[in-house]
Amino acid sequence: MHLPRSLISKLYLHLQHTRHPLSPPVLILVALEPDALCACRILTRLLKDDYIPHKIQPVSGYADLERVGRELVSPMMETRGGSGGVVVCLGVGGLVDLGVSLGLESENDEDASYGGVEVWLIDSHRPWNVNNIFGGVPLDPPSERCRTFQSRCPPGVVGGRIERAYKPGKGGIIVFDDGDIEEQLDREKHAYLSLVDMPDVDGDLDDLGDSDDDGDSDDDDDDGGDERTGRDRGPNAGQKRKSWSDHDEEEDSEDDDRPRQRRRSNSSSPIPDSPRRPAQRGLVSLRDDTAVLSSDPLDPPTAAQPPKAPSARTLRRRLLRMRQEHEHVLEEYTRLGASYAEPVSSMLYSLASELGREDNDLLWLTIVGVTSMEIYGRSSAGVAVTVRSSDSRAASGWLGMRGARIRQLLRDEVRRLNPPEIGYPNGKAPPEASGIIPTTARSPEDTSIRLSPEPRFLLIRHWSLYDSMLHSPYLFSRLKTWSETGLKRLHKLLAKMGVSLVQCKQSYTHMDMVLKRELRTKLLKYASLYNLDDLVPAIDTDGKDRAGAKDGWGFVRSWGWRATLSAQDVGVIIGAILEVGRHATLEGAMAGLNQSQDASEADDEQFEPQGEEWLPRFWDAYDALEDIESLKAGVPTAQLLHKAIFNTGTAILKKKQISHLRAFRMCIVKDSPEAALFNHPGALTKLALWIGEALAEQEREATGKLSHGGRGTPLVVASLNEKRGVYIVVGTGGGGGPDTVFVSREAAKKKQAEREARAKLREQRRRAREKIREEKRAARAAANRREGGDEDEEEEEAEESESEGSDASDSDSDDDEDEARTKRGYGLNRFGVAFQDVVAETNARLRINSFEHCVVEVKKEDLSGFLESLSMKAVVG
Repeated sequence: MHLPRSLISKLYLHLQHTRHPLSPPVLILVALEPDALCACRILTRLLKDDYIPHKIQPVSGYADLERVGRELVSPMMETRGGSGGVVVCLGVGGLVDLGVSLGLESENDEDASYGGVEVWLIDSHRPWNVNNIFGGVPLDPPSERCRTFQSRCPPGVVGGRIERAYKPGKGGIIVFDDGDIEEQLDREKHAYLSLVDMPDVDGDLDDLGDSDDDGDSDDDDDDGGDERTGRDRGPNAGQKRKSWSDHDEEEDSEDDDRPRQRRRSNSSSPIPDSPRRPAQRGLVSLRDDTAVLSSDPLDPPTAAQPPKAPSARTLRRRLLRMRQEHEHVLEEYTRLGASYAEPVSSMLYSLASELGREDNDLLWLTIVGVTSMEIYGRSSAGVAVTVRSSDSRAASGWLGMRGARIRQLLRDEVRRLNPPEIGYPNGKAPPEASGIIPTTARSPEDTSIRLSPEPRFLLIRHWSLYDSMLHSPYLFSRLKTWSETGLKRLHKLLAKMGVSLVQCKQSYTHMDMVLKRELRTKLLKYASLYNLDDLVPAIDTDGKDRAGAKDGWGFVRSWGWRATLSAQDVGVIIGAILEVGRHATLEGAMAGLNQSQDASEADDEQFEPQGEEWLPRFWDAYDALEDIESLKAGVPTAQLLHKAIFNTGTAILKKKQISHLRAFRMCIVKDSPEAALFNHPGALTKLALWIGEALAEQEREATGKLSHGGRGTPLVVASLNEKRGVYIVVGTGGGGGPDTVFVSREAAKKKQAEREARAKLREQRRRAREKIREEKRAARAAANRREGGDEDEEEEEAEESESEGSDASDSDSDDDEDEARTKRGYGLNRFGVAFQDVVAETNARLRINSFEHCVVEVKKEDLSGFLESLSMKAVVG
């Protein structure tokens, strides 16, 4: 089921009114990522204020999710001795069937499903698993009157959508919709609901042949069924995709009616299944469905003779064709590729706003969560390099137009909850209004949030100006600081700005105030000379605070005299704590690398996911979000990680260790003293984005444009975990994605107007040519009558017709590329789909345990074969 955005507070209000201190605690499952962590802090704040008991359970991956389902969620079911309750999933499980993963759906006893356990699913990963958003409903027992899916749904649930009349508490999977389901998935909804009530039929269209043996008149209408749908009746139409867990192999024998099964590997590969055909659809018999099928618009009766009752074979063929069409729709959606929608923390802040409970603390947590999405490259194209706003195809970079709207709403909230400071009398403006980066609070009690013109530097308040610029991914790609030439270019930029190396290498907070005050002006003066147009955001020069005046500005918060940090600083620190550990050192990481390698020799067939050692880091990061001293203590960890990223990325680019395969570029992190730091998928993803942005800039300078339709070449980066004997592999898209080309309504309207204008112009030209042709034809006819010949008339007309067709083709050529870009799924990261295909075709032992499906673990011995097969796949839509 899915909950519309307009009813976002409905479930929480019911929970608030029905829970008491003796109620079972709300179980909160949280992914190990900054956005989900911030959302967890927002939710627990609301629960604490309402005295609702709750329990937090961090989840490191799919294997951990199944374990939590067995040990914590299943015992909550009333049918298993529990008392029901609420489970909240934050950034967990959006891509999988949660009813199966958590053990809430019973295969043997359908009526006992969910057992009073209600799961709230809030996730930014896309595509959704359709079983969660349209299914996941606690159905009433079947009866003579209630045999269809809709008739068995609880009151207030219509087509998988929760209405105002719905009464919570019966259990089920409830997805919080950020607007995507209501606006974009009507076709998938129709296909899913059609499959739910469709009767089970054995066999396949290929088994039934192209014609009926009994010679029914209806057969002639059926033979062209696939031509109507425009696709082949191949084995993929009804095929079932791989199961999530190892023990699901026992279910293979139950799927023999499928046309073809994909071959399994020896290790579990948690790629989302194709949408399951719910068991309840078998309640409608083939005989009862005869009336519906016989009136199928695909086979209308002829008007010349009365309709004839179709045979059972004809009905079966129609039913199989309809089933394949609907399954194809759902399969197509599942294989679109990975992308991201609204951050989880933003959804929780919307809930707090609906409840009237928003304040500065919750707003700051939301800002940090939203900012972390950009740090990890989570865009509308999946994990990909962000397209800069200066690029001609960019639409506000991260999350496109949606990201721009979210940032604007956050800026409006900052203005509303943090009115202008009274402490600047006589009309004086605060320092940030003139471009100075705020580094201190305004007073000892200042805990306000401010907008700040943050340059694209890294941890500038905790590093020197030189180190902050050196470790900035933006300057790394634009200045090419991995090379000696790039370093000289950086030194030359500082020299032109009048900042000596001695001054810029001391702590930024202790730099001369005159230099800090003039820094922005000097950056603006010389940035264009070094292709750094987006280095600093614009400032409204007339002093008016218009709605869009501070687009691109960052967010800064103070904790009195103790600290002043930007949202990006907090996001970087929290991420480093999750990926490396709060007290991590390079020596400690190398010590872990040199430990016994017994784990890699334990089992050659299966390898356990790495997650247990990451769970303690969750609590360190959780505490740091509300403890400024713990947050400051994590600064050295963040510096350690980003120094390792800079050094490793520099070594890879300098040594030219990047191979260019057919579908992507790839490199392997090895022989690096910091290699152990990249055994975490988050750290490896940051390294891949760092290298990918540098490669995109190189490609742009070399050719003047980016490949793959302006998105750049996809990149695969692998890091060897010697202790476990596996490679961690991450695949990043080329960047851009659907939001970089004509996705906003305004842009779509503009393109439509341009197309109509071109069509009108073509029509005018056609009429002009037709008029000229008539005049020439009349002249030729008169000449032929005088000379007695007409043999050239047809040839000349053919040449004119060919010229007209060529002109029309040339005028339409500009639209072809636009239509390809506006096609659904264009530019999305399809590495997760490609990984699954590799599993189905090879014996490579790999495991996708991360909630990021562009991350996979591959056995050390199987990497070469895995990459060879992967290079033949389409990894970007």
